[in-house]
Amino acid sequence: MPCIVTGDNATLHYYDTEGEGRPIVLLSGYGAPADSWALQWAALRAAGHRVISLDRRWHGQSGRPPYGHRISRHGMDLRELLIQMGLFDAVVVGQSMGASTIWAYASLFGGDRLAGIVTVDQTPKMVNSPDWQHGYYGLTNENLGTFFLDPAAIDTGHGRAWPDPEATDALIRRAGGRGLARDITPDSYPLLFDHACQDWRDVVARLDVPALIVAGADSQFWPAEHAHATAALSPLVRAAVVPGGGHPTHLDQPDAVAALITDFAASLA
Repeated sequence: MPCIVTGDNATLHYYDTEGEGRPIVLLSGYGAPADSWALQWAALRAAGHRVISLDRRWHGQSGRPPYGHRISRHGMDLRELLIQMGLFDAVVVGQSMGASTIWAYASLFGGDRLAGIVTVDQTPKMVNSPDWQHGYYGLTNENLGTFFLDPAAIDTGHGRAWPDPEATDALIRRAGGRGLARDITPDSYPLLFDHACQDWRDVVARLDVPALIVAGADSQFWPAEHAHATAALSPLVRAAVVPGGGHPTHLDQPDAVAALITDFAASLA
């Protein structure tokens, strides 16, 4: 099983198609394994890319150390993956918390080793405030400390129905993945809280590589307008809204997301 060992001794599993094309590194959301990208693997390989899908610490087949439950550490993990695998000129793609991992990387290292960034349905600021109304539905500074302790927080009353887990599992297995079993336990709640506290808008504004912000038109978590509002922060950033996409847009509309990634990668120098 391919893996790296980080500087703080965490073992991180990844899938790698190898090959000579520009690398595309895929990062999944909170609790989701690298296999959640299986529906894009074939299209990305067919476009000539080397495709690497990372299980972040405490996710999928990676190690579960009792430390490192913060987005900055996950950004460093991405850095160590790129270095240990000798990757340059990579397109990094993150869905949900995977996008926050990329923003943490960019905050620490800028665009070093990167050709471009794609985020899939992740607002740069989850807490709603007078200057940002594109956050998680109902999340404010006043309830931030307890909001995600309530399992009902996922049922916002917005967006499309969630994908059927059994049907999605079957699709992922047919595409070569191991399934979509989520592994969320109280041990990783500090990571979710840290994720929710972040405001990445200053990082977006200072980007030195191109980025594409993808939103699901029918996201269950936040308004799709966050994509264009984020793109307005930098001339290097553009936005795309996927019709029929919920928060897991890459599962709801897999072909559309694959096409957005390959078209974006093809547009880079």
